[in-house]
Amino acid sequence: MSSVIETPFVLVTGGKGGVGKTTVAANLGVEMASAGKRVLIVDLDLGLANLNVLLGLDTPRTIEDALTGAVEPSACVVPGPAGVHLLPAGSGTERMGRLTGEQRERLVEVIAEVARDYDVVIGDSAAGVGPDVMAFASIADRVLVVTTPELAALTDAYGLIKALDQYGSRTEADIPTPEIVVNHASGIEEGEAVARKLKAICERFLARSPRQAGWLPRSAVVSRSANRQEPFAMRPRKALEHLCLRQIASRLQRLV
Repeated sequence: MSSVIETPFVLVTGGKGGVGKTTVAANLGVEMASAGKRVLIVDLDLGLANLNVLLGLDTPRTIEDALTGAVEPSACVVPGPAGVHLLPAGSGTERMGRLTGEQRERLVEVIAEVARDYDVVIGDSAAGVGPDVMAFASIADRVLVVTTPELAALTDAYGLIKALDQYGSRTEADIPTPEIVVNHASGIEEGEAVARKLKAICERFLARSPRQAGWLPRSAVVSRSANRQEPFAMRPRKALEHLCLRQIASRLQRLV
C-alpha cells in the first residue's frame, strides 16, 4: 500500500478468533492513555467490529461513514476510558468485509488524517490471513500476534506469521517480524514456553525470530471486565493482569 500513517502504528492481530486480540488492543490503549499518551484505537475488524462493545461506547458514526464521505473522519471518533479515543467500524456490514484495493487505500488515508492528533495508533484487525490483515501489517511499525497455549491457536498463529512473511516477499513490503503475546497463560512459565515454541518453529521454517512481547493470565477478572464493558486496565494497578499488561505497554512506549 502506498499510503503511510506517519503516527506510530501498532497492529494487534491473531491467526484464530477468540484468542483475545480485541481485549489486548483495548486494554493496551487504555493503559497507554492512562500514562499520558494520546492514543487512538482503530477497529480494523471492518465487517464484525466490537471494540465499541468492549469499551462500553456508543458509536453513531463509523469508518464507513467517513469512507462514503457522509461525514469528516474526525466526526467518527469517540472518547473512551482514561482518555483513549476510538475510531469505530460497523458490524454486520458485508461490503466493509470485502474492500477493494482502492477502498483500502482510502481507509488508510482516513486513518492517517485522524492520526495526526495522536502519539500512537493501535489497530485491532480481523483474525486470519485475509487481504485487510496483510495490507495493514505492511504499513505497521509493530505487529503483535496474539495466541493462547491451545494447539489450534498456536498452529494458526504460525500460519499467520508465515502468510505475513510470504506477503512481504511477494510485494516487497517491509513487514516487521511479529511479536508474540500469549494470552490465557497459567503463569509466566507457560507464557514463555509457548512463545519459545512458536519462535523455534518460525526460526526453523521461516528464518524469522519473533520475540515475546509479553503474556496475560487466564483470569476471571478479565472475563468479568469484558462482560461489564469495562477494560481491566481501569482496575487496581497492582493486580497481576495489570502488571502483565504494563510490561507489554512498556515495549511499545519506545515508539512514542
